[in-house]
Amino acid sequence: MFNLILKDILIQKKIIIVYVATLLLYLLLNISPVFIGFIYSIVFIMTAYSYDEKDNINILLNSLPYTRKEIVSSKYIGALIFTSLFVIVIFVGDLVVNGNAALFSWKETLLIFGLVMVTTAFILPFSYKFKSQYLLIASAVLFGLYILAISFFFRNLNDRLRELIQEFMTLQEIQFYFLAILMILILYIASWLLSIRIYERKVF
Repeated sequence: MFNLILKDILIQKKIIIVYVATLLLYLLLNISPVFIGFIYSIVFIMTAYSYDEKDNINILLNSLPYTRKEIVSSKYIGALIFTSLFVIVIFVGDLVVNGNAALFSWKETLLIFGLVMVTTAFILPFSYKFKSQYLLIASAVLFGLYILAISFFFRNLNDRLRELIQEFMTLQEIQFYFLAILMILILYIASWLLSIRIYERKVF
């Protein structure tokens, strides 16, 4: 399974420098490390998935000595590994660019992982079932609904979201964090099992 995860990194090796360079640029512009970590992790995960989505790649993968369960599991484990790598790069980058990584707290790290895991938990089963091209359509529709919502119904939605994030960052209740982590883990594992079930039933 490690080779499957390594493969997802190697297929993007030519653009990893672009990832790092633009990431450092965003840090220089003082853009939220949570936003950067979340977006870059999801883009990396879905780019790796898109390569496997081609029929000839799927046929090749299924001819290798890997079970379909291992192929799907490599995506879920890989998502956590990729996110960890981006968190490390952001931490080091913030230290290099701003001379201080103290602002990058463990709460921000948890928030990045939480957002990535929740998003991945919804994206991967959908992609395994309908292919990622339909995910783009669904994303466009959701984005359109979001624009309508903030334009006509919830004009202060962005401000409210920022306030919620700030409230999360200032919470001191350890029980809340444990409950949130537990709920996200349950969702992630349920998504993992669902994706395995969907992929095992596919015909290539």
